[in-house]
Amino acid sequence: MSVTEAPLLALKGDFPGLATSSGEPWHYLDSGATAQKPFAVIEAMTRALGVDYATVHRGVYARSAEMTLAYEAARRRVAAFIGGKEDELVFTRGATEAINLVAATWGEVNVGAGDRILISQLEHHSNIVPWQMLARRKGAHIDICPLTEDGRIDLDAAEAMLTPEHKLVALAHVSNVLGSVLDVERAVALAHGVGAKMLVDGCQAVPRLAVDVAALGCDFCAFSAHKLYGPTGIGALWAKGEILADMPPYQGGGAMIDKVTFERTTYAPPPQRFEAGTPAITEAVAFAAACDYVADIGLDAIHAHETVLVAQLREVLGAMNDVTLFGPEDSAGIVSFLIDGIHPHDLGTILDEENVAIRAGHHCAQPLMDHLGVPATARASFGLYSDEADVAALVRGIERTKRIFG
Repeated sequence: MSVTEAPLLALKGDFPGLATSSGEPWHYLDSGATAQKPFAVIEAMTRALGVDYATVHRGVYARSAEMTLAYEAARRRVAAFIGGKEDELVFTRGATEAINLVAATWGEVNVGAGDRILISQLEHHSNIVPWQMLARRKGAHIDICPLTEDGRIDLDAAEAMLTPEHKLVALAHVSNVLGSVLDVERAVALAHGVGAKMLVDGCQAVPRLAVDVAALGCDFCAFSAHKLYGPTGIGALWAKGEILADMPPYQGGGAMIDKVTFERTTYAPPPQRFEAGTPAITEAVAFAAACDYVADIGLDAIHAHETVLVAQLREVLGAMNDVTLFGPEDSAGIVSFLIDGIHPHDLGTILDEENVAIRAGHHCAQPLMDHLGVPATARASFGLYSDEADVAALVRGIERTKRIFG
């Protein structure tokens, strides 16, 4: 396939956010931060907030019962989207809370003084800081797996580093900066080979690749709705059922209990044990609608579409002598780069004048920036609605920026 032939049909019309207030095209290349929302998701959330709205798990009236069914159906749908079971999926405020939940519950019980946790140089802060906090509380140690020359997690190095003292390996499936894709099955085998559990940060992978947690064999997977064309404020933790069953509660309150007395409290089984208080009802319904929308298009088609656009952009930028590209050639939906003499923030500001939106900064991956020897990068990240016009607009904006900076 030519790098100028993106395989998906034009889908921009499904996304009302892809236009400026004056009706001009908005070339949105920041889907790695958060994806735009299709009408199907907006309408599902609007209906849940309106004519279908009621609380869940408590009311004895019909609409509450119906909303409870819808909420639990959403859990079932989101779990199935990644090849899991409904009783293995906990709704959280996002992937960040999902990782913190594992650190604060499973980690509190299973990680002790002298134990070790392995992460990598490319991790998002959300897959670094919770483990640092846990390690400080417990007297554990964190090991950092290096990267290969083209920006992949070096699993050969990981194999040499892992010991029976390692209790957890926590790695990103797809880097939010470099777009490099982890060989999760090998990483799982390495972790399990020393008796460690494997947590996968699936934030960038779940919207781009067909993820099947059962086939991958991981123990935990964290991801968010808003990167999957769904709403903000909700994400999910998937974990193997037997692991969830042994994890203590994360927060206390309503809905997560079995029986409360002043003497003692017993807790509901998973996943309800980890969902204290009134949940994000409407967000869960919209999360499921996002899964349906993406599934109807097909993740294989989405990945192929984004792969074409990545190749097209890398080819154009690679021909520019003053541009440094980061990450592997086959990065998944993400292209990070630097232009000599132009700070990414300046580039982002001028591109905004051209109705082009990119991300500029450290991307919540400051240790990776230190490794790359740069303070920040410019990042273009694609979505299923991206097309060649977006790439062309970005290139025009870069050329204008260069003229401005001489």
